Amino acid sequence: MKYSLKQLAVFDAVASQESVSAAARKLSMTQSAVSMSLSQFENVLDRPLFVRQGNRLLLSHWGRWLRPRAKKLLQDAQQIELGLHDQQSISGQFSICASQTAAEHILPSLISKIDTDFPELRIGLKVENTELVVQGVINHDYEMGVIEGRNDDHRLHQETLLEDHLVVFTNPNHSYARHEKISLAQLEQAKWIQREHGSGTRHIFDAAVQGQIDNIHVWKEYDSVPVIKALVLDGFYLGCLPFLDVIKEVKEGSLVILPTPDLNMKRSLSFVWRKDSGENPLRDCVIAEARRLVNYYKKQMDNSNLS
Repeated sequence: MKYSLKQLAVFDAVASQESVSAAARKLSMTQSAVSMSLSQFENVLDRPLFVRQGNRLLLSHWGRWLRPRAKKLLQDAQQIELGLHDQQSISGQFSICASQTAAEHILPSLISKIDTDFPELRIGLKVENTELVVQGVINHDYEMGVIEGRNDDHRLHQETLLEDHLVVFTNPNHSYARHEKISLAQLEQAKWIQREHGSGTRHIFDAAVQGQIDNIHVWKEYDSVPVIKALVLDGFYLGCLPFLDVIKEVKEGSLVILPTPDLNMKRSLSFVWRKDSGENPLRDCVIAEARRLVNYYKKQMDNSNLS
């Protein structure tokens, strides 16, 4: 071949950092060495891989085409290295992108346990909504994702981790807080603070009300769960979030879950990864450790009388 794995790694680092100097720091190389490697790589391919926009280096058409393929080659090279060394312990870098609920309630405990039990395994974590998690895994930006709800992309394997459900909630001063049952008509009349389109939570809510409620009055949309809870706490709104996201405030009495028997909002938290990524001992380790932790969350939901 006319190019090397090192040149692929340089290309991928510049693509992720959008800067030669930042890529150099990430790779522990000099800036001139990174520039030279990238220039030689572009000369070999006879294609411009980046376009400059101010101080940023953005992927060109060819760069966008190349990056997922380069990521796949680099991941395969890592697996070859692990296999050749026949490692007895799990070690290396593993990147995860997770939706907010998983990132807040599951990933911190998981990463802490892995840090203790597998100190040579480093977990990189990015938090996005479900739509962006899926896209990032497809593009090889992350080795695994944790999403809410269902994924329909045929390129990804999905494996359920935890069954969960969404709840409608408000503050104790809202008039609905005193009702034994909230009708569909009452839900239609209310003002809502909702997650943004593209989030798994919003997708499940929209699917639950489709065909039942003609017009939901969404007052504001936010990608931040704490912001949504804070606004519902202070105003006369309804919100809809995963049960795990509001259980603390409900136990404290600052939020109230409303009985909405006409809405089916069950969902799951799942791992997703590319079907063509092959075997990965680091991924297997992460999934096994997550399954050991998940029993705690199941008991928390099963034993609670709040839902």
